[in-house]
Amino acid sequence: MRINRPLRIAAGLAALAVVATACGGNEERSVSSSSEGGKLIVGIKYDQPGLGLRNPDGTFSGFDVEVAKYVAGQLGVSEENIEFKEAPSAQRETLIENGEVDYIVATYSITDARKEKVGFAGPYFVAGQSLLVADGNTDITGPDTLAGKKLCSVTGSTPAQKIAEEYPDVQLQPFDTYSACVESLRNGAIDAVTTDDIILAGYAAQYPGELKVVGEPFTTENYGIGLAKDDTDGRNQINDAIEEMVASGAWEEAFNETVGASGYQLPAEPVVDRY
Repeated sequence: MRINRPLRIAAGLAALAVVATACGGNEERSVSSSSEGGKLIVGIKYDQPGLGLRNPDGTFSGFDVEVAKYVAGQLGVSEENIEFKEAPSAQRETLIENGEVDYIVATYSITDARKEKVGFAGPYFVAGQSLLVADGNTDITGPDTLAGKKLCSVTGSTPAQKIAEEYPDVQLQPFDTYSACVESLRNGAIDAVTTDDIILAGYAAQYPGELKVVGEPFTTENYGIGLAKDDTDGRNQINDAIEEMVASGAWEEAFNETVGASGYQLPAEPVVDRY
């Protein structure tokens, strides 16, 4: 029997769809299935000293990295079987929704808007938004002193959104990364950088005598571990891992070995909220 051309095309397209599905496509990942397979892809920041930093030799260091590794270990995946992937602020939800990562540990504040798209375990840390300025700056002491100033934050971040909504007199200049903001601050192109205090402390420690954190934190940021929205099993497993990290003392040890060098004081231990 002769098959007409339209039917042959339709059959071919169907076959391609099957192949694409078999190859993964943009399917939502599952923490459980990935960990059972012995490998995990984890999103982190590459440019945040003390938190998530890609070192010149290609290794990774920081508190977020240590949290990511501890969680992986609790899931049965050894450090050498973790693939770290850069997760810029504006791309975090996309990386999760496209199935490019299993979970993200990248100073990722839990918000209602983000929970519409992704799931969260945690929090594993509680920070607060603050300001970074040149060491000799005496004009800027808090958000109420920013009117008319050039302030840098990162596109897609909660600090940038906070400033845009509540401090309209500020000249907000969003960049792709905080490291780019810091370089602009160092060369005098902007007056200040805003993000969470723990992030800024790392940059201040990187440039001692040149940069400083000023003012009291003016928000509360609950850092969560982002994963696929409907991955309930994965979220529960990661929450268990965070609780174990805190209870065992590994959380405090990781903090002291990473962020502690900046002079940032050890905060209260986080209490996991089963979102």
